[in-house]
Amino acid sequence: MTRATENEISTANAFLVTGMTCGHCVAAVTEEISAIPGVTDVTVDLRPGATSTLRVTSEHGVTRDQIAAALDEAGDYHLTTD
Repeated sequence: MTRATENEISTANAFLVTGMTCGHCVAAVTEEISAIPGVTDVTVDLRPGATSTLRVTSEHGVTRDQIAAALDEAGDYHLTTD
């Protein structure tokens, strides 16, 4: 078993995301997050105009930076800590 670095996320994680307003947003985010190597499942609890929850499951850890880059590629979506 390898030890996770500070910036590495475990295999099943929830992230808070702003900027998502509709089903198209969910589809765009799901597509980009799914393209990260090792990601096996992506689900989004959409809260239009509020903070949505993104759940990512992966074979090995993904970094917060990878998630943020995929969100940026998908559109004007951002990780938040609130």
